[in-house]
Amino acid sequence: METLPYREGVGVMLVNRRKRIWMGERMDTQILIPDAPAWQMPQGGIDKGETPEKAALRELQEETGASRVRILAQAPKILFYDLPESLLGKVLKGFRGQKQRWFLMDFQGRDSDFNLSAHPPAEFRRWNWVAPKNLLERTVPFKRKLYQDLLEIFADFL
Repeated sequence: METLPYREGVGVMLVNRRKRIWMGERMDTQILIPDAPAWQMPQGGIDKGETPEKAALRELQEETGASRVRILAQAPKILFYDLPESLLGKVLKGFRGQKQRWFLMDFQGRDSDFNLSAHPPAEFRRWNWVAPKNLLERTVPFKRKLYQDLLEIFADFL
């Protein structure tokens, strides 16, 4: 595992007017990690020649269908997560995990703006607004430390 590289990516903590955080239930995680929470925030890779900001906006739009947002902040450091060994070769093939630049975004639209099948294949089966205090209990286990770091980094906005 130590010899595998990290995939470069971005992530979005999307918050609404009530300071709730958008989370989606992944289509595939329950198959890969039975009996574990299968929820996460939008994230994805950075395409060649793309800035992290553009990648974050693109990934958000592709995964949620929503684009009426405003960037509030960027995490001051790159955050990492490692896949559990049981998932190596099943997801993120060729990578041990991701190193990500995270953005906090203010959602300025309506809930009806979300369309999880806007860009097939859909990544999420359903979504929900979650209070920050409930975020970690829904989070995919191997991303909990990263999400805890995000709650601390963006605490002033939440």
